[in-house]
Amino acid sequence: MSSVQPLFVLQVPPSSGTTASGNGSIVCVEPAPQVYVLSFSSPPDNRLTPAFNATFLLALDIIEIRFSKGVVVSTSSITKFYSNGLDYEKAVKDPTFFRNSLYPLWWRLLTYPMPTIALINGHAFAGGLMTAMMHDYRIMNPHKGFLCLNELDFGAPLTSPMASIFRVKLPAMSTLRHMVLESRRYPALEALKEGIIDGIGGPEETLAFIEEMKLVQKGQSKSYGRIKEELYREVVKDLEVSDGMAKMEAAKDLERSRRELDARHRVGKWENDTGRERSKI
Repeated sequence: MSSVQPLFVLQVPPSSGTTASGNGSIVCVEPAPQVYVLSFSSPPDNRLTPAFNATFLLALDIIEIRFSKGVVVSTSSITKFYSNGLDYEKAVKDPTFFRNSLYPLWWRLLTYPMPTIALINGHAFAGGLMTAMMHDYRIMNPHKGFLCLNELDFGAPLTSPMASIFRVKLPAMSTLRHMVLESRRYPALEALKEGIIDGIGGPEETLAFIEEMKLVQKGQSKSYGRIKEELYREVVKDLEVSDGMAKMEAAKDLERSRRELDARHRVGKWENDTGRERSKI
């Protein structure tokens, strides 16, 4: 696909405080009629920063507004990573990141008025895997890379959209349990067996999948995006009410603190009543 002349190239603006040597880019090519491949490169590992997200959104807008309807494929030109997810520490310090940057990108992908495919060429971790799940289909390199939700490893919670996309799209809750409570890493063949991805291969296999599924033809329907809004309405709703969710999460945090304080009081009373030595905390 890389030998095809680009339809357009977008530069990813530098993020504040970035140490990357290059700002990155998103290149759009058309390797087959009405098949648009967005290859992104935001060194070192395609983090979902505000600058990257905005550039990705712009690329999707350009295809919809300026080109004939077809199929959109996203992939990475960084061979090791599809995406390594959020820059988590910066994301949680920015009160507008989820509402104004990440969720709009996910909403756009989830409800895009054409078929979308994530061609996962390398690792897709945490938010990177979630972004791939917002596509209609996923095809993964069988020789390289893992899929993993590793929030447990770095102490991050799952927001409502992060969890609901897997509840809606995975065929078995047991798979989701393995993913989120065990941080299990899935190579391509195991991911295919569990229904996380829809096929294995690279660019040629992706084009064959598009042809076999007649996705270009299906993408001509005026109702394609609206049907997806209804099909995935639980996730769509979670993405659209982010302000309310932030308040709900704050209330939940207060309730968790209250429950922990109550638990400490109960344990302290038990220790006093039984004469047991107070545990060091």
